[in-house]
Amino acid sequence: MLYLVPTPIGNLKDFTFRAIEVLQSVDFILCEDTRTSSKLLQHYKIHKPLTPYHQHNEHKVLDHLVQQLQAGKNIALITDAGTPGISDPAFLLVRACKTAGVAITSLPGATAFVPALVNSGLPATRFIFEGFIPLKKGRKTLMESLANEERTMIFYESPMRLVKTLELFATHFGAERKASVSRELTKIYEENISDTLVNLVKYFSEKQVKGEIVIVVEGKND
Repeated sequence: MLYLVPTPIGNLKDFTFRAIEVLQSVDFILCEDTRTSSKLLQHYKIHKPLTPYHQHNEHKVLDHLVQQLQAGKNIALITDAGTPGISDPAFLLVRACKTAGVAITSLPGATAFVPALVNSGLPATRFIFEGFIPLKKGRKTLMESLANEERTMIFYESPMRLVKTLELFATHFGAERKASVSRELTKIYEENISDTLVNLVKYFSEKQVKGEIVIVVEGKND
């Protein structure tokens, strides 16, 4: 069995009893960074072997992992934070397992964009998740394709690119388009700011930004 296990996005208390039980029961755990995952596992007294699994090696180890699963091993896949497969490695392994007839269970748990969306005050009945936008190639094309999007839009961004991305949104979606920026979710210095794009640009241009970022943007409504 392959288990996809979400991990806390900040506060270590945001971990389910079931997730702990699964991690305690498997043969070994796949993780992005063993140093990061070790802190979580130590906190919950989980003592299982850790194996690196990330975007730089997932192609190389794919066949071996499927063979291990077919041989009867139980494996858990976790990420540094959040749900495997949501802007983190998982897709290739899941697809390979389905092709090979390996059973998969995905546990519910933390995902950063959900609390950010609910907190934004923007419509949550219909939305699209775009994750991280391209750094260069495809960036303009994506913005043009989303200019007339009527559903609420959700993006991930790094602190270093936040202001530039907000400026990009203001240019393509309109300076007065409503949006929300959430950072450091579930942590001590959590911040959720809702305003127009132009005002958000001004606000974050005047401060040093830290932490993981979720941007929620209102869809076109005219």
